[in-house]
Amino acid sequence: MKIKVAHTPDADDAFMFYAMTHGKIDTWLEIEHVIEDIETLNRKAFNAEYEVTAISAHAYALLEDQYRILSSGASVGDGYGPVVVSKEEVELEGKRIAVPGRYTTANLLLKLAVDDFEPVEMPFDRIIDAVLNDECDAGLLIHEGQITYSEYGLKCVLDLWDWWSQRVKLPLPLGLNAIRRDLSEEVQKEFLRAMRESIAFALQNPDEAIEYAMKYSRGLDKERAKRFAMMYVNDYTYNMPESVEAALKKLYEMAEEKGIVRMPKLDILRL
Repeated sequence: MKIKVAHTPDADDAFMFYAMTHGKIDTWLEIEHVIEDIETLNRKAFNAEYEVTAISAHAYALLEDQYRILSSGASVGDGYGPVVVSKEEVELEGKRIAVPGRYTTANLLLKLAVDDFEPVEMPFDRIIDAVLNDECDAGLLIHEGQITYSEYGLKCVLDLWDWWSQRVKLPLPLGLNAIRRDLSEEVQKEFLRAMRESIAFALQNPDEAIEYAMKYSRGLDKERAKRFAMMYVNDYTYNMPESVEAALKKLYEMAEEKGIVRMPKLDILRL
C-alpha cells in the first residue's frame, strides 16, 4: 500500500526520518515523503490531505475526528521550547508579535501566557528579520531560531518553557505525528512500527543521521545541528510516556479554560 508521509524541512524531522527515507527500515508499505513547513501541514490536515502528517499539538485539538496521535514521533521540550524575542526589553501586552502560524503550539502557549497582543502571522523563517526591521515589536521563535537569536543581537523577553514549567511540572509537548483514522489498523500499526525503528536508528547512529539532516539545518554547523536535532528527537520521541500524555491533557485544559479550544479525546496509537 502506498501512503504519503508529510514532515517539516527541519533538522529534527530529517534526523528521525533518515532511516526510513534511506531504505534502512524494512516495511511492506510504499512510503512517499512530502516536506512542508508545519503551519502548511496544520492547514492541510483539515482536509486530511496526507495519510501521515506532522501537526502541532494545538492543531490536533481541532483534528481529532480525522487523525490519531502516533505514540512515536512527538517533539517535546524539556528544559527548552519556543521563545519570544525583541531588540530591547519590552512589555508584551498590547504589542505586535510575529507568530509562525495560527495553529502552532507556540502560538497557543503565547495566547495562554499573554492576555492581549496583536499576532502577525508569517513564515517562521521570516520572524527574526521582521523583528530586526521593526515590522513587529517582538517575534515568537520556533525551530533553530530558539538557539541562534542572540547572534542577531536579539533578547529573549519570554521563555515559554520557563513559563510552562513554573505552572506545570511536566515536559512541554509541541509537535505530534498523526495518522489518518480511515486507514486500517494493520496499516496504522505497520507505519508506527517502521517509524519507531527509524527513530531508534537515528538515536543509535546520530552521526550518520545528522549528515543527512544537515541539508535542512539552515546554516547551523554540524555540532549545533546535532544539538538541535537531539533536543527534539529523544526518548519522548521514541515512545510517548505517560508524562507527555498528561502534559497534553494539561495543555488542552488550560486552553479550554481560556476559550481557545475544546478538550479533545486523546486517541494515541500504541504498539
